[in-house]
Amino acid sequence: MRCISVIRSTLSLLVLSSIAIAQPPGVTMEMINRQLPLEGAPQAEPGPYATMTEGAFNSPRHILFRPAELNAFPAQDTLPVVVWGNGGCAIGNPQYGGFLGTIASHGFLVLTTTAIEGEERRQQNAGDLLGAIAWAETENARAGSPLQGKIDTTQVAIMGQSCGGFLSVALGSDPRVGTIGVFNSGVQAPNPNAPASVFPTTDALAQLHGPVLLINGGEVDFMMEPSHTNFDLINHVPVFYGARDNAGHTATMYHPGGGEFANVASNWLRYHFKGDAEAGSMFKGAECSLCTNPNWEIDAKGME
Repeated sequence: MRCISVIRSTLSLLVLSSIAIAQPPGVTMEMINRQLPLEGAPQAEPGPYATMTEGAFNSPRHILFRPAELNAFPAQDTLPVVVWGNGGCAIGNPQYGGFLGTIASHGFLVLTTTAIEGEERRQQNAGDLLGAIAWAETENARAGSPLQGKIDTTQVAIMGQSCGGFLSVALGSDPRVGTIGVFNSGVQAPNPNAPASVFPTTDALAQLHGPVLLINGGEVDFMMEPSHTNFDLINHVPVFYGARDNAGHTATMYHPGGGEFANVASNWLRYHFKGDAEAGSMFKGAECSLCTNPNWEIDAKGME
C-alpha cells in the first residue's frame, strides 16, 4: 500500500484526460492502466433489453445509452437515470461504452458527455453532469420526444470512475440524486496548503443523502486506501465497500460489456431503483454474493 501522501499527489493526474499530460511522482501509467486480466474473468451479464447509443437531442455535449424499444416504459418497467463521470474527467471516452451499455440493458437511461469537434480540450465538470440530469427532465416532458413520459426522473444516480468519482461525490448532495457510485476513487481530507481545487474533499461526505457504493481494484489500485477511508467516514447513510483483488485501477471497465464491475453497478441500481431483491443479494446479508466471493474484500454499513 502506498502512503497517503503519494496518493494525494495523484490528484493532479486524475483531473487530466485519459491521455496523461504529466505523471505525478510515484504513479506510473502502468499503475493507472492496470486491469484485471481478461482471461478467466467474470463476464458482463446483460439485461433483458437490446440497447442503442445516440446523441442527446439539442445537447451536443451529451450522449446516451438506452433500451432500443421503449414500449415497456413505464407500464411494465421504470427507466431511471444514470449519469456517468469518466476517468480522468475526460469529456469523451468511448472505451466506457460497453460498461454503460450493460447498465442500459437492465432498463436504465445512461448519460455521459462526448467531445465536440473543434472545441478546445477540457475536462468534465459538475455542470456537465448536472446538464445531463436537466436534459433528461426536459426530454421527459418534451412533446414529440420518443422518451416523453417514459423516464423516471425521480430516480437519478451519479456514478463515476477515478476523477469521475470525485464528481459523483460532489453531486451526491443534489436533492435529485438518489444514490452515487464511486469507482477506483475517493476524496481527500481538506488541505489548507494545497492549491485551490474544484473537487470536493471529505467534508462533502456528510452532505450525501442516499446510499453510497465504493468499489476499487484491490491492493494494486493506488486508490484503494482513499476508497476505504471514505467508507470509514460515512456513517449516516447506507454504504457498501468492495475491493476486487488484482483488478487494478482500470479494473474491468474496458472488458467486453464492462465485465465484473458492470455487473456490480447494474445490480446496485436494480436493487435501489427497481426493488430487485435478487440484485440486492449481491450486497445484503452475511451470505451476500460479494461477501462470500474469495476475490472480494467487502465492508458494509446500514445495508440490512
